[in-house]
Amino acid sequence: MQELFTLDNAVSFLSLTLMEIVLGIDNIIFISILCGRLPEEQQGRARSVGIILALLVRIMLLFAISWLAGLQSDVFTLFGIGFSARDLILMAGGLFLIYKSTSEIHHKLEGMDEDEKSGKGMLTFQYAIVQIILLDIVFSFDSILTAIGLVDNVLIMVAAVLISMAIMLFAAKSISDFIHKHPTLKMLALSFLLMIGMLLMVEGFDVHVPKGYVYFAIFFSLMVEVLNMRMRKNSSKPVELKKKLKG
Repeated sequence: MQELFTLDNAVSFLSLTLMEIVLGIDNIIFISILCGRLPEEQQGRARSVGIILALLVRIMLLFAISWLAGLQSDVFTLFGIGFSARDLILMAGGLFLIYKSTSEIHHKLEGMDEDEKSGKGMLTFQYAIVQIILLDIVFSFDSILTAIGLVDNVLIMVAAVLISMAIMLFAAKSISDFIHKHPTLKMLALSFLLMIGMLLMVEGFDVHVPKGYVYFAIFFSLMVEVLNMRMRKNSSKPVELKKKLKG
């Protein structure tokens, strides 16, 4: 037990916790957008259930590391490319994420928000949870396989996942409210999910794209959008002032 409390383990724990939080952002974005299609009184419960389910899936996978390792062995070869069970899961998840992101973008571009307000475009609670579980499994595979590459101790992995999920649970409502308050940011978030779906697809073909490039692109786009939001807010102030003066 004493070997657990070492400087190397502390550094590994902090690094893994930070990485789990970063990798969990796309999960929160998906859950937030999906829960936005539920009746308002069900949204908070669905977000909490989705994140708790993601936590349970991650912990179960952590205690099945040997099984996870077996999933990385090739099941069949096609055109000289080997495909493992992990590859197939990532590809299926990527396709599902591409489909959901594209349909949500189409939903917004076609101006279906009025349908949502009238109840026509709403999801059922059960259907939303099923979709969240499917994506939780895919995101958890990606997250846990990365964790295994960083840390050897399962207890450290579990502690890092618990801390990161607690932070995500605490921040989920704020992130969700912020996304839904700004329509352009919501479109940007859907574009991120579309890009992550494409990334999962190419990962399934054993094409490894360094995640640092992806998250830098996301961060850069987010910063540009924050500046745009600030600019729009500042430009609206003179108009509001003129209205007040006229009034």
